[in-house]
Amino acid sequence: MHGIQAVDYSVTNTALSTPGGVRFRDQIGAQYTTQTLDSATQFIWKVLQQNNPTDRKNVEKVKLFVDDVDGIAFTYRSTNEIHLSARWINNIQTMDEFTGVLYHETTHIWQWFGNNQAPTGLTEGIADYVRLKANYIPDHWVNAGEGDKWDHGYDVTARFLDYCDGLRNGFVAELNKKMRNGYSDQYFVELLGKTPDQLFTDYKAKYGNIA
Repeated sequence: MHGIQAVDYSVTNTALSTPGGVRFRDQIGAQYTTQTLDSATQFIWKVLQQNNPTDRKNVEKVKLFVDDVDGIAFTYRSTNEIHLSARWINNIQTMDEFTGVLYHETTHIWQWFGNNQAPTGLTEGIADYVRLKANYIPDHWVNAGEGDKWDHGYDVTARFLDYCDGLRNGFVAELNKKMRNGYSDQYFVELLGKTPDQLFTDYKAKYGNIA
């Protein structure tokens, strides 16, 4: 592996008796998935400015499983496991859809969660912010300026964080670093001079919407 910190990746398909499991084997494959996990990791380290191993979690192995389950994907942070739904894989339209979800889930491996104090909407938003920066966003995402709460999560929060990063280059990386040991809305004030609610009002106004 390239990079200072060598990470080992494994891919296990437990759903070979299902159409999605077969599609994963024949059309996507473990090799592409492993390469994408590595590319995503390198990209995440760059976006979150985790340039040195001391900036990152000490993760030596990331395991990915394709399972016969509902939903799309989920990540067990305690064991660094990503689980993808074979049923979802059977229905995806493009490889970008698959790749984008891998970037999102891999972000959960490396991002900080504020000692489990951070709003879930924020941590999901950071994962989708990485997906946005990697240019793997799906058609169904909201447009910039849409949404009703800054910590709604996913695409709404990702777009808001992109706005905040435009106010201060590297904002998301700095926010993530602050979330290593805890979380407070005050982090936004320290970095941008306003609370997240105030920033969201500004963000909505920029796009002609009222928060």
